[in-house]
Amino acid sequence: MIRVAVSHAPIAVAEALEAIEQVADAGAVASFTGLVRADDGVTALTLEHYPGMTERALDAIACAARDRWALKAVTILHRVGPMRPGERIVFVGVAAEHRQAALDACAYCIDRLKTDAPFWKCEAVDGAKRWVEAREGDRARADRWD
Repeated sequence: MIRVAVSHAPIAVAEALEAIEQVADAGAVASFTGLVRADDGVTALTLEHYPGMTERALDAIACAARDRWALKAVTILHRVGPMRPGERIVFVGVAAEHRQAALDACAYCIDRLKTDAPFWKCEAVDGAKRWVEAREGDRARADRWD
């Protein structure tokens, strides 16, 4: 089971986890929930994306993880639009037969989506807006899976 969604709606983590936990033959579930941070005085974050292309990129990441770790389920949910610090921005959940596969696959998905999915972040700080540049550390974490 692969589920990928990009939405303005808040992410319902409990519902997403429940669906993953219902998958047959899964012995482990791992998840990651990313929150909007208030680093450097950020009061709001607007996330833009390329519709259609973004979902395809997330689906490719999910399929690659499923194939590499023989996963039973992969869910990637990502918010777009305006958000405030503390709100959920991304959820990744995976189900596998064993814990290590689940943990590795979850890390892989979040590392790859940070670099491979077409999202653009604009932060609001002290009334001014600034676009967030890609971070070299994100690229290094994604490259470790090659």
